[in-house]
Amino acid sequence: MKVLVIGGTGPTGPFVVNGFLERGYDVSILNRGSHHTDEIPASVERILGDPHFGETLRSALSGRSFDLIVASYGRLRVIAEIAGDYTDRLISIGGAPGYRGTRHPEILFPKGVQVPLPEDAPKVKSEGEFRFGYLVKISEDAVMEGHDAKRYIATHLRYPLIYGPRQPLPCDWWLVRRLLDKRKYVVLPDGGLTVISRGYAENMANAILLAADQQKTAAGKIYNCGDDQQLTLAQWVQVISDAMDTHLDIISVPAKYSHPARDMMMGSHHSHHLHYDTHLIRSELGYKDTVPVLEAFRRTVDWYLSNPPELNKATEGNLAAQYEIEDALAKIHGEMVEKLEQLGLEDTEFIHPYAHPKKPGAKEDHLGR
Repeated sequence: MKVLVIGGTGPTGPFVVNGFLERGYDVSILNRGSHHTDEIPASVERILGDPHFGETLRSALSGRSFDLIVASYGRLRVIAEIAGDYTDRLISIGGAPGYRGTRHPEILFPKGVQVPLPEDAPKVKSEGEFRFGYLVKISEDAVMEGHDAKRYIATHLRYPLIYGPRQPLPCDWWLVRRLLDKRKYVVLPDGGLTVISRGYAENMANAILLAADQQKTAAGKIYNCGDDQQLTLAQWVQVISDAMDTHLDIISVPAKYSHPARDMMMGSHHSHHLHYDTHLIRSELGYKDTVPVLEAFRRTVDWYLSNPPELNKATEGNLAAQYEIEDALAKIHGEMVEKLEQLGLEDTEFIHPYAHPKKPGAKEDHLGR
């Protein structure tokens, strides 16, 4: 069995490649050659080609055929258009931006996406609504149209926010960096109660391998992916801080003003949940986390400490400016808490509403219930 992994050197790539090797596949990877990892054996064929354009992809694949192509990188709608000329089976990877409301929750009623978010939730309707999300949506459509036209057998996986090694969007790094810089607190929107679905790289690679192993079940299906255990932002801070044997206080501010948290939330301007419903992949393909979540975050922290990311213009941020804003927000928060404490508020004791009479035959109990 021959498999081509388009990508292969990102967060999940080496886990996917080595998983196929363990299954006895003849594995090749195709990418632009921009990244290298020693975690992929030298025996794996490297094919240089740009999977963002039909002409460069066709040139790289000329004269080749595969039993399976895994499209984890590149322009998916381009890959979907030509994949059938080189394989009978395609497993493609996408994400959440194609869902309506992930970027602009106010367009939905009630505001915010459904929790948890099922595979068949409404998708972005136009470029005007959210261009990137619409491109993700039509890419998914292109894959499934190829399946329906019998050009190949398709399975599409929607990744959550991936964490672990080699992550080009280093959300966890910004928290690790704060701890390395000896920050005492971090600003989070609305107490950090937001749940953003995440998936450890090795766990998400296992989702791909399960789909590959179960072609008949997975054929024509779209699956949401994510770790079995999901954390709120506040829990995420606690877990990473604990992995570094330290502590960060959480400063709660309204989402509108929580600018320093944006890099840690994929640029999100709101605190609505983005929590995938992953029942389908668990019930149909038997997905379970390969690495438990707490251990996965410890491994992620260890990776960043040993491999601080080399950032580019899209990811470098401006920590000095963020810290300055964070300090100003912390000062305002402290002043607000002082005023709130002056109200002398007390928690009301919980009393359940059902009657518990002290004597048989009483019409009312001692609380008049």
